[in-house]
Amino acid sequence: MTTNRFTLIAGRTSKQGVQINVGKESADYDAIVTTLSMHADDMKDLGLAAGQPVRLRTENGHADFTVQKGNVPRGLIFVPYGPPTCRLMTGDTQGTGMPISKGEEVTVEPLPMPAVPAQNKAPEQES
Repeated sequence: MTTNRFTLIAGRTSKQGVQINVGKESADYDAIVTTLSMHADDMKDLGLAAGQPVRLRTENGHADFTVQKGNVPRGLIFVPYGPPTCRLMTGDTQGTGMPISKGEEVTVEPLPMPAVPAQNKAPEQES
């Protein structure tokens, strides 16, 4: 039976660390923290294609991501820590000052692929 329940692991990546010098408001940084990695077999079970948008939900909130095949175990999702993952986490820090970002149970909801914009035709030239 296919399930849409997974364990979320949020953490820092080296690419994210380098990109932070450019700024958290950059499109590159946003792309990093809104892309999740999932095992290829889990993607197949859910009918997901690389680049497809998905919504993750927890009891605390939801956030949208783009899925990619990753080197993670089945049943686990990895997302670089950032504003979207914060929407999924509890406010409880257990005294550490940092929300618990490992082991949160999430559900995955496939979202429709974005529409591909029509190619603009060059205006016909008059003779």
